[in-house]
Amino acid sequence: MLVRRAYIPDHARPQQLDDWPYTVPCVAELAEEGLAFTAPVTFLVGENGSGKSTVVEAIAEAFKLDSHGGRAGRKYVNDREITPLGQVLRLDTTAAGGRMLRGPRTKRKGFFLRAETAFGLMNAVSGMLGYWEGDTSQMSHGEGFLTVFAEAFRAPGLYLMDEPEAALSFSSCLQLVALMHDLGASGAQIICATHSPILASTPGADIIEIGEHGTRRAKWDELDLVVQWRRYLTDPGTYLRHMIP
Repeated sequence: MLVRRAYIPDHARPQQLDDWPYTVPCVAELAEEGLAFTAPVTFLVGENGSGKSTVVEAIAEAFKLDSHGGRAGRKYVNDREITPLGQVLRLDTTAAGGRMLRGPRTKRKGFFLRAETAFGLMNAVSGMLGYWEGDTSQMSHGEGFLTVFAEAFRAPGLYLMDEPEAALSFSSCLQLVALMHDLGASGAQIICATHSPILASTPGADIIEIGEHGTRRAKWDELDLVVQWRRYLTDPGTYLRHMIP
């Protein structure tokens, strides 16, 4: 592992939590208590607007990854400002993580994949030295994502993902589960915000459920995400009768 905890130092913590993003319960909790990481693979799960993407993006910025997404040691969007949370968030690292943060930018290992910017980024860097040989513009979105995972998620480093399942089929999600499990066993660390019960089932992963309560650790089969999908797949009509007259 590379990161043990994300936190805001006392001198940087706002006195009042009345402004965004501190109005989001999980961010307010992070400001007060920090967020610990206890396993090589961590999932943040929760509804839209719960704050999971905000937290993942700020962790990327604290590790000096481009918040637009992409490989560690590279900057892609020169005019993108650091987010309010990213400006104050700090990371308590292991020895290996500390060496990456203090060392040369080119020695930093990791990747931030955010679904909303991934397609443009992939097309911009395909074929460039240090990336992947395949032309992702000629692939489906799912094939492009799998190409990135196969070529960029290799060496032990910090890999952050924001809803990577957006372009993936069922079988592709299973491939990503296997990759994340193998990466975690190799000494890498993965932190992933997701709506996917498939990804969250990665063996040995630590799952943090985010919502109005803030954050809480949960077992996979106890997640609201899993319970709701199971009920829907058993009887779609139970839900659809409230949505379709």
